[in-house]
Amino acid sequence: MFQDDALFDFAANGPPALPPDGAYLDRDGVRVWFGDYGRGPAVILAHGGMGNAGNFGHQVPALLDAGYRVIAIDSRGHGRSDWDGGAFSYAQFADDALAILDHLGIERAALVGWSDGACTGLALAKAHPERVAGVFYFACNVDASGSRPFVMTDTIGRCLERHKKDYAALSPYPARFEAMSAALQVMQRTQPDYSRADLAAIDVPVTVAWAEADEFILPDHARYIARTIPGARLVELPDVTHFAPVQRPAQFNAAVLDFLDALAF
Repeated sequence: MFQDDALFDFAANGPPALPPDGAYLDRDGVRVWFGDYGRGPAVILAHGGMGNAGNFGHQVPALLDAGYRVIAIDSRGHGRSDWDGGAFSYAQFADDALAILDHLGIERAALVGWSDGACTGLALAKAHPERVAGVFYFACNVDASGSRPFVMTDTIGRCLERHKKDYAALSPYPARFEAMSAALQVMQRTQPDYSRADLAAIDVPVTVAWAEADEFILPDHARYIARTIPGARLVELPDVTHFAPVQRPAQFNAAVLDFLDALAF
């Protein structure tokens, strides 16, 4: 069974490649890239900050084999998507995802979000619950109190190495990685900022997934989110970190499929 706990393979080779098909949707002059694979109930994959949809290379085949349609999106400013140099926001990322659903004629989709992608999923669920079958919320906070003080590690460094390689290869602006990262950090320092009442008003099924050794998110914060969102479930993933989807994909995929199998699309 594949395992890459220290991310040596991720840094050197990246995950398995996505299927070759992909398209762009123009969003007021900003082209947002997405891949649309398979048939069945729709699942949006929303990646983490500085990454791209290819980071879900271990997840896409598992979802297709299970009979799901996969919509993998490069957030604006990431991967193949354009960026106008403006500020980022999770609400903006959520609006882009909604526009892609509209473009594809998809009424409802589940959203599997990793880190920043999880925040995107919750933003979409708050704004348009009728379009969201459920949110798999992995490795993200809902306010500033949920984050650990940042400490650079070799594992984080290898992830960053991969992100830089991918950005240089994929982005229409390959020299703008540092500018993108700086703008992203502004968003991450100030967003999201959900109150207890905000969380209590969420009206879609949510699974909060927390990695046992997450470098960024406090365990009590993940438990707080799961307690506060009505009906939410908490799933703890042992022996992995913030990078579980590429460290032990079989474990991560099992949790995602368990979440999806319980949804009514």
